[in-house]
Amino acid sequence: MSGTESIKIVPVILSGGTGSRLWPVSRASFPKQLWPLLSENSMLQDTALRAIGSIFTDPIIICNNDHRFLIAEQLREIGIEKARIVLEPLGRNSAPAIAAASLLIAEENPNHILWVMAADAVVEETERLIQFVEEAANLAQQGKILTFGIQPTSPETGYGYIEKGNKLQEAEHAFFVQAFIEKPDYQRASQMLEAGQYLWNSGMFVFSAQTMLQEMQKYTPELLNLVQVAVQKRQTDLYFERFQLEDFVKIPDISIDYAIAEKTDVMLVIAADLTWSDIGSWNGLWAISKKDSVGNVAIGNVFLENTRNSYIRSEEMVAAVNGLDDIVVVVTKDAVLVTDRRKSQDVKKIVDKLSLAKQKEAFLHTRCYRPWGFYETLASGHRFQVKQLVVNEGAQLSLQKHYHRSEHWVVVSGVAEVTRGDEVLLVKENESVYLPVGTLHRLTNPGRIPLVVIEIQSGSYLNEDDIIRVEDNYNRLD
Repeated sequence: MSGTESIKIVPVILSGGTGSRLWPVSRASFPKQLWPLLSENSMLQDTALRAIGSIFTDPIIICNNDHRFLIAEQLREIGIEKARIVLEPLGRNSAPAIAAASLLIAEENPNHILWVMAADAVVEETERLIQFVEEAANLAQQGKILTFGIQPTSPETGYGYIEKGNKLQEAEHAFFVQAFIEKPDYQRASQMLEAGQYLWNSGMFVFSAQTMLQEMQKYTPELLNLVQVAVQKRQTDLYFERFQLEDFVKIPDISIDYAIAEKTDVMLVIAADLTWSDIGSWNGLWAISKKDSVGNVAIGNVFLENTRNSYIRSEEMVAAVNGLDDIVVVVTKDAVLVTDRRKSQDVKKIVDKLSLAKQKEAFLHTRCYRPWGFYETLASGHRFQVKQLVVNEGAQLSLQKHYHRSEHWVVVSGVAEVTRGDEVLLVKENESVYLPVGTLHRLTNPGRIPLVVIEIQSGSYLNEDDIIRVEDNYNRLD
């Protein structure tokens, strides 16, 4: 990469989506980018690992406030300790997120180059991708904004497209942008594939902070001013940078394509011949997954007979499929999806119906992650609920109380240090402790292995908002 050595490429990972087309695995409480759908790593982890090397700084992750501890833990698992994790109190699409990242980087050096990418895309040829990024970064130093177009291999209706214009003579893979095209129908997508001048819109961008801010000042100054206020008034919360709701709610909800890409005259597209997918549907996941001899992807406790070209996934229970082709069956602990594989883009419509019906399964998993570990609902009924708590080594729940429920804790494995009022108790395996309504209490794992506790709740109101936190290591007193 040419230019002065002080110019670095800053990876900016946008992790704000819910991936509802991959329901019931992907939900708002635990979206697709945090799942290991194709490798041992989550999609977020694989995305972050692509940007490791001497030309890159530590990444910036812009994410939903509710996912902050999960994301921080996943980054630590792959050795990324110094990421800047920036929290949005609510989603406002890609343009505000990119404006915020540009302003944050400009505080350090407006000439630094940003590489913006979604947390939920798959790219198989990482080394070749980096070559494209370096080519784009050289052009970004000259005041250009680069987007990445992927050479299409099929008439895909789930992606937007970019029409290539004339080739930029001084670059190997860069073209002027003729037009951005919305997601087409199948006939139009087939025509564009045959024409050869159209690329899938990957949503990746490379630019300098200075160039992006100049273009935003020109084309969307109101948005930039509002984001600037949010950036200036941000607060540090542990190792997170947090925007305030009262500032962020005023910002328009708009994508970078509409705000800048379709308007600016400094936009170029890198035509990248990469194996890429944003895994926007179960069909998309099936297409890039390893299949058996008859085209099936089977994950989990799955048994198939006379079934072809299908995606079958089950978390725990047995899933048996007989005599069906081109289908998707996904079984989780609390939901089952069955759909025509070729119509899996429409799963979002099902999620919308579940949301309107106020079904918690639309957005919540039975397992909920917390900074100290996770809990999982095992059973519930009238005036009772049973959960499994798994507390990480050295972790500690908040000092809290409840107005409407009592709790009974049974230690399954590990050793629990329990604060109950003025007492501090050491509770070992197969021992238990009772916590009456209104009692101040706390659970700590002082040991070197995960602490597993069965929590039996009893009372007139058992929702999570009946938690009054008095002290908390993770600043969750609100």
